[in-house]
Amino acid sequence: MLEFNNVSKSFWTGKQRKVILDRASFRVELGNSLGILAPNGTGKTTLINMMAGLEKPDEGSITRACRISFPLGFMGGVVNRHTAKENCRYIARLYGLDPDYVEAFCRWLSGIEEYFDMPVGTYSQGMRARFTFALMLSLDFDIYLIDEGMPRTTDAEFNRKAGEILKERLETTTVIIVSHQADTLEKFARSAAVLMDGHIHMFDTLEEAKVLYDYETQS
Repeated sequence: MLEFNNVSKSFWTGKQRKVILDRASFRVELGNSLGILAPNGTGKTTLINMMAGLEKPDEGSITRACRISFPLGFMGGVVNRHTAKENCRYIARLYGLDPDYVEAFCRWLSGIEEYFDMPVGTYSQGMRARFTFALMLSLDFDIYLIDEGMPRTTDAEFNRKAGEILKERLETTTVIIVSHQADTLEKFARSAAVLMDGHIHMFDTLEEAKVLYDYETQS
């Protein structure tokens, strides 16, 4: 279970205070994957980072009563001067997992071949995305956090393999995905919410959420 209780978060932009959340309260139960629709610039990444514990609220509390992943694409735990092999073996030990398994899984799924034994800092954006997503899927979490869906990669084989694995994980784990596009959420979400003007509006279905989202973004 992940729960926000009267959580507020804002930033000073230099000209005005930008409100991300204003006393927001909501709860995500395990087994009920959630898609959150949010226009660009409203704080999607900040919200995901708060769920992961990477950013703290200004007020209120966040309860994490389960294992929650780092956000897809987050590179904070990966050291650029180390190889993918060194990174995934180190992170596997942090999570108490078998380094041999995590290395083999990441090597297979990422498909970056000889670059797996080269420093991560030498990777292209697409290669970094593939490695990070492979690393996230190799670890055992109750809730997976995804910002804007699958990694931006043109590698069709990676997209196929990663998509199949994520689909399998949905049967036993929970996904929270935030996007500005409803189509991105359809394959993941069982329930939905809209982040608008610092407030989270919860709905039982994505179709209900889309009605509010379309009205607010088109008006």
